[in-house]
Amino acid sequence: MDTNQEKGVLGFSKVQVATAVALLFHIIGLVGIFFNKNFFIQASSLNLLLMFLLIMYTHKDKNRSFFIFLSLAVVIGIVVEIIGTRTGLLFGNYEYGTALGVSILKVPLIIGINWFIVIYCCGVSIHIILNKVVDKLTEITEKKKPIIKLLSVVIDGATLAVFFDWLMEPVAIKLGYWKWAGSGGIPFYNYVCWFGLSVLLLFVFHKLEFEKKNKFALHLLMIQVMFFLLLRIL
Repeated sequence: MDTNQEKGVLGFSKVQVATAVALLFHIIGLVGIFFNKNFFIQASSLNLLLMFLLIMYTHKDKNRSFFIFLSLAVVIGIVVEIIGTRTGLLFGNYEYGTALGVSILKVPLIIGINWFIVIYCCGVSIHIILNKVVDKLTEITEKKKPIIKLLSVVIDGATLAVFFDWLMEPVAIKLGYWKWAGSGGIPFYNYVCWFGLSVLLLFVFHKLEFEKKNKFALHLLMIQVMFFLLLRIL
């Protein structure tokens, strides 16, 4: 049975239910920031946690490999952020504010979840979008093209992750999630590190065998892109 056909509530599929919930909470957050900025900024970590739970709700066949990837993404995300904030060797010189909740060594724990969400959504989105193209190419040439799938998911997914970070950075700074040292400008080195680490995590994502056709991940990525794009514009 396809993930989209799994029943959620009131006859709607799990993907439809999760997409509706994610869209509703992002709309509420977008509007709320303009009326009660402090409250909704402090609630950001809860929103990220909800998105994580919706991914868990919609992801089909959560096997051992899926949880290995989940654990690696969260742990690596937190570790590289600790290294980054304490040494400046990764991303540049920056520090987190208090808006994202409970921290370990001055890095909010929810950031690990955010790393998972971003990498998972980018990986799944690229997998869904490009899978048909690669399969068609395989059908035409009568040869399997595993290297094409690998490069598509890893390189294109990492590029998408960097684009998302580029879109999010100015908004996150204005909302007080984190700030950069010196003039406060975002260093190009930040995006270089994002790309490199995304390549690493997406390589693991591609190699581990678990379901990668969760359409909610694609929907969530589009919702978050629109959310940060509107905040940048407004």
